Amino acid sequence: MSTPTPGVARDAATRIASAEVLVASPGRNFVTLRLRTEDGVVGLGDATVNGRELAVASYLDDHVTPLLIGRDAHAIEDTWQYLYRGAYWRRGPVTMAAIAAVDTALWDIKAKLAGLPLYQLLGGRSRRGCLAYGHASGADIEELFDSIRDHLDQGYRAIRVQSGIPGLGSVYGVASSANAAVGETGATSRYDHEPARRANRPVEEEWDTRAYLRHAPKVFEAVRAEFGPELPLLHDAHHRLTPIQAARLGKDLEPYDLFWLEDVTPAENTTMLRRVREHTTTPLAIGEVFNTIWDYRELFEEQLIDYVRSPVTHAGGITALRRILDYAAVYQIKSGVHGPTDISPVGLAAALHLGVAIPNFGIQEYMKHSRATDEVFRPAYRFTDGLLTPGEEPGLGVAYDDAAAAAHPYAAAYLPVNRLKLDGSLHDW
Repeated sequence: MSTPTPGVARDAATRIASAEVLVASPGRNFVTLRLRTEDGVVGLGDATVNGRELAVASYLDDHVTPLLIGRDAHAIEDTWQYLYRGAYWRRGPVTMAAIAAVDTALWDIKAKLAGLPLYQLLGGRSRRGCLAYGHASGADIEELFDSIRDHLDQGYRAIRVQSGIPGLGSVYGVASSANAAVGETGATSRYDHEPARRANRPVEEEWDTRAYLRHAPKVFEAVRAEFGPELPLLHDAHHRLTPIQAARLGKDLEPYDLFWLEDVTPAENTTMLRRVREHTTTPLAIGEVFNTIWDYRELFEEQLIDYVRSPVTHAGGITALRRILDYAAVYQIKSGVHGPTDISPVGLAAALHLGVAIPNFGIQEYMKHSRATDEVFRPAYRFTDGLLTPGEEPGLGVAYDDAAAAAHPYAAAYLPVNRLKLDGSLHDW
C-alpha cells in the first residue's frame, strides 16, 4: 500500500482548483483570498495589511497562489508549514498575512465540507459569545462622554477610551470630521471607520508626550466619576512611550481600575516591559503588530503581559494564532484580539470562531464596519447585549459579493505619521 504524497489529495474533489486575490475598497481597502475546490466549495481568507495592501496582494498573486493549485484543501497543517518553512524568508507582516489568508480559507472550506460552523472543528463552544469592546473618543471630555453614552446605547459593555489632548490637533484614536475624506458617508461625518486618508502620502500629525501624561489621568478620573466603577475601561497608548514613561502612566491610572493598558512602548522593545511590570499593576496588552509565536516567547515566560493582541489576519491564520493562545494559557494570559476595521469581516469572523472555543478568551475588539463593507462581505456574526457570536451556518459565515465589491475599487490610503511638537522629530504614530 503506497503512502499518499503530502499536499496531494486522495479525493480529487478536495483539490484546490482556483485561487483569486480580491482587492476592494468599500469604505477602506481590503485584500481577500478566495479558494475554490474542484467540487466548488469556496473558502475566504483576510490578507489586509493597512496602508500596504498591494504588497500582500502581490505576494499572494505572484508567489503563493500558483503553489496552491492541485493541493489538498484538507491538508491545512502541511500547507501552513509549506508556505512558512518553504519560503525560507520567514515572518514579517506581508508574509504572515498571506499565510493567514490561505490558512483561514482552508479552515472555511474544511468546515463547509464537514457541514459545521468552524468553531465546532476547534473544540466547540466554551461560552455563549465573545465580550466585545467599542471605541469611544472625543476631542474634549464632553464629547467623550457623548461617545461613551452612544456606545452603551448600542449595547457595548466594555469601552476603549481615547481623548483629545489640549494643545494638539489630530490625535490617534480620536474620531474627527477632519478625517472624513476617507469615509463613505461624506465630508461631514467623523471617521469612526478608518483613520487612513486617501492620498499619495501620509498626513503628518503632532505629538507631545508630557502633555499626554498630564492629561490622561484626568480623563479617566472624569470618566469614572461619570460612569461609575463597574464599566470595563481600556486605553491604547499606541507605542508612544518609553518604558519609564509607560511605567508612570500605568501607575497613574491604577486608581481607575483599567481592564487593560495597550501598547505602552514600541513592540521592538519587548524586554523593557519588565520595567513597566515592576512599577504598575495595571494589566498590559500588546501584540497587534506581532506576527509569530516567537515574538511572544519572553513576554509569556516572564509573564510580562496579560492579553495577546495579535489578529488571525496578521499572525499566520487560525492555525498559528491557536498555537499562540494555547502557549499563553500556560501562563494565565488571555486573548484580546485586534479587531478594528482594518480587519475585514472575514478576519473578524475567524477570530470569533476561535474566541468562542478557546479556554482563555479575554475580550474582542469590535469597531463596527461600514454599511458598504457589510454589503460586500455579508457576515453572519451578530452583536447582541455586548457579545459577538459567530454564525451557525457551515464555515466562517461570510459570503463575498463580487457585484457589490466592483462598485468600490482600490484607492491608495496611508495611516498618518507623527512628529514631536517640540522639534519636529519623527515619533511613533
